[in-house]
Order: sequence, then C-alpha cells, then structure tokens
Amino acid sequence: MNVLFDEAGKFLAGRILSEAEASAQVELDSGKRVKVKSANQLLRFDKPGPGELIAQAQQLVPSIELALAWEFAPDDEFGFADLAADYFGDAPSLAQQVAALFALHEAPHYFRRAGKGRFKKAPAEIVQQALAAIEKKARIQAEIDTWAQQLAQGQCPEPVATQLYKILFRPDKNAPEYKAVVQAAKATQKPPLTLLQAAGAISSPYQFHWQRFLFEHFPKGTGFPPLSAPAITDTLPLASVQAYSIDDSSTTEIDDALSVQGLGSGTVTVGVHIAAPGLAFGPDSPLDAVARQRLSTVYMPGYKITMLPDEVVEAYTLGEGVPRPAISLYVTFDEASLAITGQRTLLEQVPIYANLRHDKLGGVVTPEWLETDSPTVAPHLDEATLARLTHLRPELSFLHRLARHLKAQREQVRGKPENFNRPDYSFKLVGQNPDADDAVPTGDETVQISVRPRGEALDLIVSEAMILANSTWGTWLGELGVPGIYRSQASMAPGVKVRMGTKALPHAGIGVKSYAWSTSPLRRYVDLVNQWQLIAAARHGATAALAAPFKPKDASLFSIVSSFDTAYSAYNGNQAQMERFWTLRHLQQAGLTELTGAVIKDLPGGAWLVRADDLPLVFPVMGSQLLARGAHVRVALGQVDLISLDVNGTVLERLDDVVTSADEDEDEDAPQAGPLHIAMDVNEAEGADTPAPTPS
Repeated sequence: MNVLFDEAGKFLAGRILSEAEASAQVELDSGKRVKVKSANQLLRFDKPGPGELIAQAQQLVPSIELALAWEFAPDDEFGFADLAADYFGDAPSLAQQVAALFALHEAPHYFRRAGKGRFKKAPAEIVQQALAAIEKKARIQAEIDTWAQQLAQGQCPEPVATQLYKILFRPDKNAPEYKAVVQAAKATQKPPLTLLQAAGAISSPYQFHWQRFLFEHFPKGTGFPPLSAPAITDTLPLASVQAYSIDDSSTTEIDDALSVQGLGSGTVTVGVHIAAPGLAFGPDSPLDAVARQRLSTVYMPGYKITMLPDEVVEAYTLGEGVPRPAISLYVTFDEASLAITGQRTLLEQVPIYANLRHDKLGGVVTPEWLETDSPTVAPHLDEATLARLTHLRPELSFLHRLARHLKAQREQVRGKPENFNRPDYSFKLVGQNPDADDAVPTGDETVQISVRPRGEALDLIVSEAMILANSTWGTWLGELGVPGIYRSQASMAPGVKVRMGTKALPHAGIGVKSYAWSTSPLRRYVDLVNQWQLIAAARHGATAALAAPFKPKDASLFSIVSSFDTAYSAYNGNQAQMERFWTLRHLQQAGLTELTGAVIKDLPGGAWLVRADDLPLVFPVMGSQLLARGAHVRVALGQVDLISLDVNGTVLERLDDVVTSADEDEDEDAPQAGPLHIAMDVNEAEGADTPAPTPS
C-alpha cells in the first residue's frame, strides 16, 4: 500500500511499511523512512508506484485552467478530490486527483487552504486583485529581463542610469533597476561597477564621484534660497588697530585677522579678530536654517560648496580696506618673558589693513627673514604688497616668536613635541573654465600638486593664534557657566580619540585646558553657535548664562553636535576621496610608473600598505621580500582605476637597511582615502585632532 501525504506544505508519496493507531512508517523512493501522522495522509493507493503517480500528476497540472476550476468549485469548503470530480468528470483517476491537489495548492490567489487537502475558493474581488498583482509582477520581471539583457550587451537602460547612484550606494533591493543590475552582473560574471561602466552609465570618472557626493549629501542641489545679509544694528566702537588676515589666495571666507600693539613698550597686546555674522542674525533665523542644514563649507580641489551664500559671506568677511564687525580677543603679554598678563573680549569694528596670502608669501616670510633686518627679496610681489610686508615685519616677527613660545608650552602639557613629519599638499587645477557649470571641474584639467611643509612661519603664527583664541574663549565660557561646543581628548593613549561635546574638558592632543572651535563662523556651524554664546558673554558677563541663546543641557545643542560630527566627517571624507582622484589623475598625466614610499602597515596575504614619499597617496603593494613598518621601498605601479579610485603596486627593491618608525603623531581621525566602497552586494541582492597648520 502506498500513501500520498503532506510534509510541511510539501506533497510526498511512499510505500507504507507499518502502521500504528495514529501514524504510519513510510519509505520514500529515495530509501529514506519517515513517520507520517494519520492527519497528514491524503490519499492511499496500490498502483501506480509513488514516484510514477507524482510524475503523472505533475504532467497534468499545466492543463488545468485555474479560472475554469474556480468557476466549477463550490462556494463552500471542499476537498481536492471533489474538485477533480467536477473538473475531470465523476470518476477522476488518481493522477487527476493529485494534479488537482497540486494545482489548488499552487494557486492561493484562487483557492485558500482550509486544512489538509481542503480548500475554499477566494472571493471574486480578491481574485481580481491577485491576478492584477501577478500581471504586474510578470510585467516588471519582463522589464528586468530586458534591462539585464541590455546591460549584458553593453547598453544602459535609462531607468538604470537614472538610479545609478542609488543602486550602487543606497540600494533598494526590491527595486527592479537594482534587480536588473544583479541579474546582469551574475550573467556576465562582472562586478556591478564594472558592468555599469562598460554599459556607458558613467559619463566620466570625475562626474561619477561628484554626482555621487551630491546624491548622498545634496540631493536637492547646492543652490541657496533667496536670502539677503541682515544689517548689524549694534553701534560698535572702532578699534584702534590695524588688523591683517593670513589665508590662501582662494579663500573668500576670511574669518580671522590679527593685530599687534605696544611693541617696544614692555607690554604687547595681541588681537585675534573674528568675523561676526552672529551679530547680524541669530538662531532660528532663515540664514541659521541654511547654515544648520549644511553645517560646514565643503572643500575639494578646484571647488567648494560654501555654508552660507556668497553675498552673505561678502557682507561679513574681513576684507581689507574698511572696518569690519568682529568679536575680538585681546591678550596682553610681557614683551620679554611672553607671560600672559591679561585678556578681554570686545565687540567692535576692526579696520582691516591687509589680506595677506601665504601661498604667495611662504617663501618670503621665513624664520630667517623674521629674525633679521635683511632686505626683502620677492620679485613676484607688487610694490604695494612689499610695502605692507615691510610695515608688518616687526609685528610678524613678534607673532612668530610668540607662536614658538605658545607651541613649546603646549608641548610641555602634551608631554612630547608635535611631530609634523608629513607635509601638506596643495592641488591646483590648470585649464579650469570658471564660467562652465558654476566652475565645477570636469576632471580633464591638468592637476599640479605642490608640497607645503607643515609648520612654516605663517602657518605657525595663524595656528597658534587660533588655538589661543579657541582655548581662551572655551575656558571663559566654562567659567561663566555658558554651554558651548567643545572638542576634547581625555589622553594621548592609543585609541583615545578626539570627541565633541558641550562640556569644557581638556584636549590632551593640543595640550590645552579646553578647546571650543570659535574662529571660523563663516565656514563651520559649531563656530557660529559658539559665537552666539560668546556674544552673550561679552554683553552680559557674569549673567551671560541667562541671556545666551543656548542654555545648559539644551537638547538642540546636543542635536547640533551629533549632526555636525556626522556631516563634518562625511565632508572631510569626500575631500580625501577627491584629492585621491586628482592624485591618481596626476599619475596618469605625468606618466608615472614607479614611486618610492614607506611601509605603514601589514596587510593580509603578504601585502603591505605604503605611503608615497612625494604624493598624498596610500596604496597596497605586494612583494617577495619580508618588510616591516617603516621600510623604505621603490614600487612599480599597476593600472590606475579612476572609478574605483584604486591602484596597487609591486615592490621592486628596498632602499634602506634600517627600519624607521612611522610618524607617531599621525592624526587617527584624519580621513584616509582608499578605494571606493560600493554598498551594492550582488551576493546579498536576492535576499530582499592634532591641529592642522592653519586651524582658523
């Protein structure tokens, strides 16, 4: 005797070996023996054999018209044998009965299961909805098949091209466009990015990275709503100083300037003057909404996305020639010992004598020039700039002396010197059209990468002045009980990172009691927030905590910290990725096939991570030699991939005999750009602060 039974929704048949009161021992054609409960036994038969019956029934299933069967089916609950009798005739064969069972089971949109082998027809409206859904699913699958075929043939369907960045970086695994790429990638055995590139979905490598960044962070574009710069209504006193800024030539958001008074008198007053947009607009204003949404200016070679509209920046930037509203920190020093003897903060109009550009002055304003009275040799500078430089030489000389003193004090607190072994790099794009598409680079420009050693005289002057202001103001806010946004580091032990918070805590990496970013309110939102708090402190003194826009434990302050930290990390990561793009583009343009560099890390599989000597590039290398961290090597470069931002190398020879240690002060929080990460995973698709040179 044979039996057909239901095993967890799957129909099986086998030979009965023995029976008990409520079950039977059944042997399948495979030889496997199973225990089948009586309630799960649907049909007993002698002939044909179990396997033959299943095969005959499966052949009959396609011939059953489900719509017709639904019409024949009774309105009440029924068994599969009842439907077989209605559909095939009064005496259906075993194969026809089993075929009816299979058909009923596989058509839940027509028939609902009511028990083992029993069913009930679905209401007409449900059937219509189900059929429409099935038709839609089939239509979508047909589209997926067509798109996948086009992709495999090197053509990119428009719907896939439109969803390119979403497919790769924020995939919806149920979307037909995503499924088409998965299907084509599996069929062609190509990675999704390679497949899409071959199909022409990517117009150019640069546009791919640019549009990816916009998709992730500026999906509505980079434009601003119509906004005007509010006038500052405060009557501000005019400062009796001649201030000057020190920035790159490309800087338009001039946040900070310096001044020196009292040279030769024994007491010198250094002024740190910060642009004051916080005097013009406050929290919850239209400009605040824009700044809070962006949180920071975004930098990349050849382009930037400003936090505030250009016309607003122009209204508050510290441009030369006229007095500008500023919040000023005045710190007095003993001229001989450089000991601090006093400090005060004022809201005022500050005359800006000059906007100095250190990319033009870096080779002129050297320690030797500052420490002597030698003539200024700078044929590339115009007479007006030379005259200003000569006029400011005594002040710059004092500021450089002061900067070295302040740095030494911080290093004493840190417990070890700041080590700036690695240089900074500047990127200049030659051939960029300033009138094309808002001056966004195309990727075809010639890139020039120049080395700028860290710790140059002008860099040191600016960085120490800004550290002085940020630490002084941060401590002051803490003493007044006014909350601010701080950067802190509990210690310099390995793994202890810089964190942002609302409490005035020490920053071990910089070596200061507290550190609140306050010197870049045109470029960073946290600096603007801290400026609002500082303005309240300057106006109200001891009662500032009551008047400040943000009160202690203000929930919005914590929200700003969280949002800024996320956005700032993403923007820095994008800058690092775009710098990597242009570095790889430089390799191509210069025809470089070899580089020298130092091993910085071991990788699995006998590989190493190498940092190039003369370029901002970290890349993996292979080799037969046994290398250790710090080893200096010459490397042959492999093929450059501008889409994945990838390049690797092979060690040709070792250039040293002694292992040198890597830079211990390397900033662990600094973004290290590497090959591009694609969020799309074909295998899963079917499952449904060490201070920078100028931290102003």
